[in-house]
Order: sequence, then C-alpha cells, then structure tokens
Amino acid sequence: MFFSSAEEVTPGSRSEPGPSSSTPAQWQLNMRGRADRISSSVGSSGVYSNSRAACESSQMFFSSAEEVTPGSSSEPGAGSSTPAQWQLKISGSADRIGSSVGSSAHSTPALSHLGRTPQRDLNMTTSSSASASHASSVIVAVVEGRGFARGEIGMASINVKCPELVLSQFADTGTYAKVITKLHNLMPMEILMPDTSSVKGQGTKLYSLITDSFPSVTFTPVLRKYFNEKKGLEYTQQLCVPEFSTVLMEVQTKSEHTLFGVLNYTKTGGGERRLRSNILEPLLDEVTINSRLDTIEELLQNEELFFGLKNAIAQFLDVDELLSALVQIPKQETVLVAEAKITQIIKLKHILELVPSLKAMLQHSKTPLLEAYFTSLEDSRFNGILDQIKSLINDDTSYMKGSLTMRTQKCYAVRPNVSEFLDIARRAYTEVIDDIAELVAQLGEKYSLPLRTSFNKARGFFIQMRLEGVVLPAGKLPEEFIKVTRQKNNCSFTTVDLMKMNDHCEEALKDIFHMSYVVVSKLLNEVYENIYCLYKLSDAVSMLDMILSLAHACTVSNYVRPEFTDTLAIKQGRHPILERISVQEPIANNIYISEGSSFVILTGPNMSGKSTYLKQVALCQIMAQIGSFLPAEYASVRIADQIFTRIGVDDDFETNSSTFMVEMKEVSYIIHNTSKKSLIIIDELGRGTSPEEGIGICHSICEFLISTKAFTLFATHFLELCQLENLYPNVENQHMQVQHVRGGDGRAENVVYTYQLTRGHSEERHYGIRAAEMTNLPPEVIQEAKAISAKISQNWAKYYSDPATRKQRADYRLATKLLQTARNSRLDPESLRQYLKGLKRQYEAEIQSATESVEIEE
Repeated sequence: MFFSSAEEVTPGSRSEPGPSSSTPAQWQLNMRGRADRISSSVGSSGVYSNSRAACESSQMFFSSAEEVTPGSSSEPGAGSSTPAQWQLKISGSADRIGSSVGSSAHSTPALSHLGRTPQRDLNMTTSSSASASHASSVIVAVVEGRGFARGEIGMASINVKCPELVLSQFADTGTYAKVITKLHNLMPMEILMPDTSSVKGQGTKLYSLITDSFPSVTFTPVLRKYFNEKKGLEYTQQLCVPEFSTVLMEVQTKSEHTLFGVLNYTKTGGGERRLRSNILEPLLDEVTINSRLDTIEELLQNEELFFGLKNAIAQFLDVDELLSALVQIPKQETVLVAEAKITQIIKLKHILELVPSLKAMLQHSKTPLLEAYFTSLEDSRFNGILDQIKSLINDDTSYMKGSLTMRTQKCYAVRPNVSEFLDIARRAYTEVIDDIAELVAQLGEKYSLPLRTSFNKARGFFIQMRLEGVVLPAGKLPEEFIKVTRQKNNCSFTTVDLMKMNDHCEEALKDIFHMSYVVVSKLLNEVYENIYCLYKLSDAVSMLDMILSLAHACTVSNYVRPEFTDTLAIKQGRHPILERISVQEPIANNIYISEGSSFVILTGPNMSGKSTYLKQVALCQIMAQIGSFLPAEYASVRIADQIFTRIGVDDDFETNSSTFMVEMKEVSYIIHNTSKKSLIIIDELGRGTSPEEGIGICHSICEFLISTKAFTLFATHFLELCQLENLYPNVENQHMQVQHVRGGDGRAENVVYTYQLTRGHSEERHYGIRAAEMTNLPPEVIQEAKAISAKISQNWAKYYSDPATRKQRADYRLATKLLQTARNSRLDPESLRQYLKGLKRQYEAEIQSATESVEIEE
C-alpha cells in the first residue's frame, strides 16, 4: 500500500519501471513509515500516520493460510520453495473503496486522488484477474485498527486463482459503508477476522454487520497474533514481484445496456477486465488521461496501425489467467495436472511467439504511451524464455482450438529423443490410433456404410454416419453398433472393440502426459527465474486492447476528444447508451457547469427527460476520465475527484428504512464526503414526506451544497426551489421544454416532449395530472384532482425576483467568466476582443433589466 519510490501510485495508475524509471529495487513494495493519503473519505481525516492495519491483515495470508502459499511455513524461507515459484503480483495502494463512494445505495463509481501520478500511461490501472462471471475465489482478511490507527480499516484480499494481493487501508464511518461496499465488490468466498472481535469478544459492530450482510459467506475467526504488522510486511516484501505494484479493481455488472457494453470491443480477457476496472475507477491525473487520448487520436489517424494492432492483439490468449496458473504449484501430481501444465507451456510458447509481431506494429508509433510499451517489449527475457521452451518443445507445436487437435499437440509437444520412455509411449499411442482408423474402415466395408471416425472429450473416439441417402439393412443399424444417438441427419455410435481401443488409448496418453510432465516441470523451473517480464507483457496487451476498444467506439459513433479545464461544457452531448440502443437518434443537449453556475436546478414535467439527462452527464464525465472520446460536438471537462448520485425511490426493508429515510441517508453521505471538486447528481428529493417538509428539507440541503461549490445537478418537481437563483449568484435554473398541441377535434390538448434543455424554470403546472390523464383513470377523478390542485396552488408564494440580488448576480457572473477566460482561453486577439465585447453587452443588459424592474416597482 505504500511505495518507496519518489512518486505515489494513484488508483487507476500502474507503477512499474519504464525507460526512465528508478531501479527495480526502488519499486519494491514497502509499507513501513510512510504517510498515506486516503482521499476516498473526503471530509474525514485525510492523512494517516501508519499502515498497521493493512500490514496486519496482509500477514494473514502468509503466516496462517496454507492454501495461499502451499509448502511455506510461518517463518520466512523456512522450508519454502524458491522465491521465484511464489512470486505474487501485489496490488498495493491506499485503496479507497471506490466502487460506490458516491452514495450509500445508488451510486456512480467514486473517484479519488492520491498524490501524483506517474507521467506515463504505462503506469495505469491494472486489470482485475477475476471476472465476475466466474465462481467466487476470493479470500478477504479484515481488521480494525487499534491505538493510533483507531477508526481505520485494514483489508487484504487475494484471489486463489490469481497471483494478486490487494492491500487496503482507509478510514470509515460508524456505519462501515465502505467496508461493506468493498466486500460486495470482491464477492469473497471466505472472510477472516481476529477472534477477539468475534469469538472471544461479544462480537464487535463490524463483525455483526459483516455476518448479517454476508450470511452465505464462510466466516473464519483467526487468532489475533496472526494479524501481525511486522510479519505481514516481511512476507509482502518477500513475495512481491519487484517490477509491479498496481491497483486491483473489479466491476461486477456486465450488460450491453451499460457504459461497459457500449465501449467494450476488447479481444482479450485482460483487456475486458481492464476496461471494466477503469470504468469503475477512472483516472484523476490529467497527463495520464491525455496520454491515452493522444494514443486514440493516433490510432484513428493511422488505419494501418489501428488494424495491425487489432489483429495482433486478437491472437493473444488471456495472459493474466495463464500466469496465475503457471505460478500455482499443485498439491498432488495427477494426470489432469500433468495435462494442464503441458497445455500451459504450449500457451506460453504461443504468446511469446506473438511478441515480435506486436513489437513490429509499435515500432513506428509516435505517442509516448505506445513508445513506452514498445520499449517494454524489447526486453531480452522474452526471447530467452522462448529459446528455453524451444529447446525442449517442438517448433511446430502451437495452441489450437479443437479437442482432438489440441490433444495431439500435447501428445507430441516434447521433442523426440529427450526421453526414451516417452518416445516408446508415443509409438504405442500412434499404433492404437492407427488400429482405430483401420477398425472403422473395416466396419464401413463390412456393412457398406459411409462411416467416419469422430472424437470428443467426453466419449473419446466414436463412429459417426450421415443418414441422408443411406439405406440401412432391414431398416436399422447392425446389432454390433451400441450406444446409438441420433441428432438431425447424423447418427453416432460405437462398438465393444472401439471402446476397448479407447481404453488402451487413454492408458497410453496417461503415460505420455506423465513423462512429458517431468520434462515440462524442469522447463518451468527455469522459466520462473524470468517470469517477471511476462507481467509486463500482460500489462501491455491488456492496455493496448482497452485503448483499441475505446478507439473502435469512436468509429461506431461520432465522438470528439475532450479537453480538460475548470468547466464542464459539452456542446450537443448525447447519451452514449441511449444512442447505441435507440432506433432513432437521441436528442442532443448542451451541458454547462462552471464556477459561476455550479448549481443547476433542473425542472420539467414527468417523462420529459430529466433523469436521462442527469445520467448522460455522469456517463460523459466517466468516459472523459478513463481517456475516452465523448459523444458530442465539443467537450470541456473538469476532473472530478468523486461522483455522487442520489437516484431512485426504493425503500429498504432489510434495514427497516422507508423511501424517505433512504433518501436522507444517501444525502447525508453526500454532505459528509463531498468536496469542491466533486460532481453531485440528485434526481428528486423529499418526495416521501409532506410537500411543506419536502420543500424545506430540499431548500436547506441545496443551500449547503451551493456553499460547497461542487458541481451539482439537482432535478426536482418543487418549483419553489427555483427562487434560489435569485438568492445565490452561482445557481442557475434550467428546464426540459414541452409543447402543447391541440388534438384533431380542437378540444383535447396533448403534451409533446421535445427533450430539449432550456434556460429558466419550468412554467408547467399540474403536469402530474396530465401524466395521469394518459392512463385509464376515470374522468371524474382527473377533474376533481385539477380542481383541488388549482385551489392549493393559489396559496403558494409567487416567483420572487429581487433587483438588488439580480445586480449582484450579474457582477458575479461577469467576474467568473473573466476568470475562466483568463485561465482557459485559446482565442486569437481579435476573437478574444469580440468575446469580451459580448460579455460587456450581456452584463449591461442584465444591469439595465434590474434597474428597470426597480423603476417599475417604484
């Protein structure tokens, strides 16, 4: 979680030595004596003095959990295998529970900032090695800090199928929302906690909350002595791959109707996981983001590079998955283990043979990111490992699809004359195969049937025949054929002799695999010494795959490159998901939020598009911060440290919380954690109580959020809140416009939704009743509702406008626009002069309007 290098590692960045980086020793994971800044809990203490909790939780996996490091003892190096065999890729960071630091229930992935980010995109978010679609294989250790670390949580998680350890340390509130969120993201199969907080004690609040929230997960209390800071640090330093320190993130949702579904054109498992992890935890460093954007721009301008890289990447297998399998040492040597190891060495040979073609495609690239990956692929160890493999594995052995083809590849993978017994076993296997082919041919001649030999993994060799145009003797198959199955025009069966030959074939294969395994095991021991470079390859392949996927998305729709300023300004922006799934082109809208108008109140009738617009803003913000182009004509984005959302009207019967209580909890979370760099999106608030209380609560919450100067979009049906525009200069009213059209009879009036965003507050009244009219409610109910609503509306205060406030507002807006122009303007002198003249005219018009309103009142 802490690094000895000069630069801190930001979530969403990968720390590894590049061409100009420090020596590998300087990149060793070091958790001693380093203050860590956890910015996920904005509003809580920002700087922590120690890493005790994370170290203690990490020690669990090395001193007591034998399933993680089989063969190792509690003492470092005692009876353990060679260090190279037990290297783990450590996902070290001051991990901020980022999956939903936006709200307690309905939240967009949170963003945080952690110091400086390395300047290369080689240093970025790693891909998660576990897909959510697979069965859970994660073990998590959780411990609460003591002494100076009180109030902090240490968490270590490891995927038993993947050599990655994730260390986290963070401050949490009394509700432990971040702990529960993190555990939901990890989907553990087992949770370890100190016995002092569970068995020996009466059960702490955190223990009770975890066991209640995860009743189906195995909970294991462990002696407190195993949560040892010093031992945890020693084992982590011993087992950490020196060239890698990364942040591990997982995204669980997978659907075509998500942002992931829109952007996912990846070709490899690593690229897919990396895209999903980046969407969940976007980047914060502008230089790193721009390096990705530069790369996408080069790919879009150079078709040869784009398609060449795409074809090269598509041939790669899942490098992460292969590495996790390679470093695992089996508990017992079985035929399946032997076959799996032979397959792994064939896959490794296949991957290494693809490196030269990938390097050739990157050779003439111009952007720093592609140049950095080209440099990393020039590592001589790739050729060294490949030469070691080729010394024992046949040159023509390669990874192929098809069970019989791959079975043959594994059988003849090891070169001849390496093992005399292996050569004998192969000859025996070949003879059995020839006997099977001869038997099927004889049966075909005997019964004058078009028989052919087929194979699958479940049945082995069997006979297959196409029934079309075949006349069977006596209308049925000979009695010699058994286990007959029919599927459409094909008929499959076997014979007793063929089944016996299959048994002989399996016996011969077992001998081949066992003897090949002996050769392959010795080869793998040599490969382990240089296995670190394969993590570089995994990083390069997954990152290039993700960048190509983002570039591909730009070719499907008309996307534009965003620039980064202190303003969120998107011209004719489109909802990325709606654009993909909608038959008609969605309505484009502008987005403008700046320091001068940081709080936008959005009004409009039901179904006018408010919620869709709010989600569009959040999605565009995330897309920009993962380094993607945006669906718009122009885009300027301010980097947000966190995204908070409050959307939905669900209650929570598990916590005995009503709809209104859920709203209040979520808003309370936002208020306690927001900062001026955050993006807040609230879709309706206060609807679960009386109108008077709802308006009062909304007004008070709005005033607090206005004071934070965080960029906020607040959608509401309470038109009384629109008066805030006259009280605060940084508030702006906008509404979704609708049109009223008379029906064919000239009497009925229909509402036409334009889905267009317009300045000012909505003038529509009783639109809820209009929506009700579209249902099958009785006419008398609708008329009564209109009458009562009209009487109640007369008691509400009219829209109020204070001339003095309007003057102050005009002054404030002019000042903020001048500051914004000074910071970000790229206009030439003449254009800048014209723009400033326009600002002057606009300011004079606003002052004159305010003065005239004063004269009218007098």
